[in-house]
Amino acid sequence: MCRDCLTSPQPLDAEFFCISCRTPYQNSFPLDSEGRCALCRNGLRGFDAAYSYGAYEGVLRELIHLYKYSRIQTMARPLADLLVAALPRDEKFDAVTPVPLHWRRQWQRGFNQSELLAREIGRRCGIPMVKALRRARPTPAQAGLSNADRRRNVVAAFSCRRDALRGGQAESKRILLIDDVMTTGSTAASCALALKRAGAARVALLTVARVDRRLDGWRNRAAPSTVGGAS
Repeated sequence: MCRDCLTSPQPLDAEFFCISCRTPYQNSFPLDSEGRCALCRNGLRGFDAAYSYGAYEGVLRELIHLYKYSRIQTMARPLADLLVAALPRDEKFDAVTPVPLHWRRQWQRGFNQSELLAREIGRRCGIPMVKALRRARPTPAQAGLSNADRRRNVVAAFSCRRDALRGGQAESKRILLIDDVMTTGSTAASCALALKRAGAARVALLTVARVDRRLDGWRNRAAPSTVGGAS
């Protein structure tokens, strides 16, 4: 992988963001007077903040696929560079933890991509990396599911490991949750709720990329009309 490809992904940019989950919007209509989207207003996110470097498109998507599916584990370092760039400097954490894979999926893949990223972030930020979460049950792949089905798919799918956070005391801890991609945030929300039930004071999500739903609208507008006959 050449240096130009590794440095070409651009940060996610939008005029309107949710102040909590940082979801980008085309206008301010979905946001309340405090700048929060409906999911954050209704407490459906689970996590307190979310940060991502870029949109899950183009070169960045290809880099993540090389890392995740082609099993090029050395990609963890350049992708961690993007994670560091996305993390606000004023955020402070007591521990960093990865989104876990079910043991069967990790065995098939050979590694947990989120864990390698979490180790890099922990080392660079000087905070301990702990495997605070475990998959309480296997879940079908999220791809192809609706937003509501994604949330139902991961309900109670995660639990906090006993004694994972300094003698089992997660109380008052600020936890940085690491994953490679945020799609709807359902998986991260389920992880955050498990950490909160264990007493964590704050959970922030950090991902390399996130699916930008605005792009779907742009594609739809750009697509040629098929009214009057198929092309």
